[in-house]
Amino acid sequence: MPERSATIASRVGLHARPASLFAEAAAAQPVEVTIAMKGDPAEDAMDASSMLSLMSLGASHGDVVVLRAEGEGADAALDELAKLLETDLDAE
Repeated sequence: MPERSATIASRVGLHARPASLFAEAAAAQPVEVTIAMKGDPAEDAMDASSMLSLMSLGASHGDVVVLRAEGEGADAALDELAKLLETDLDAE
């Protein structure tokens, strides 16, 4: 299963506006994407398109998360979403 690690760049972490923008982008992908804190078991991963899941993840600025997806278009989806997490979404 393809995966990407990304460091949360938003100053407030993955909360409120950054989580909303990320969930929307994840929902628009052609594959289901999961997200977990680095080091957490893959089976604990949450739906990356769920605002509630993203908020409960508790990812702060500088934390590393792991994105996973499977299926056609997974690599491109993960690249796009990892790039989004590594952008300060609060500054836009």
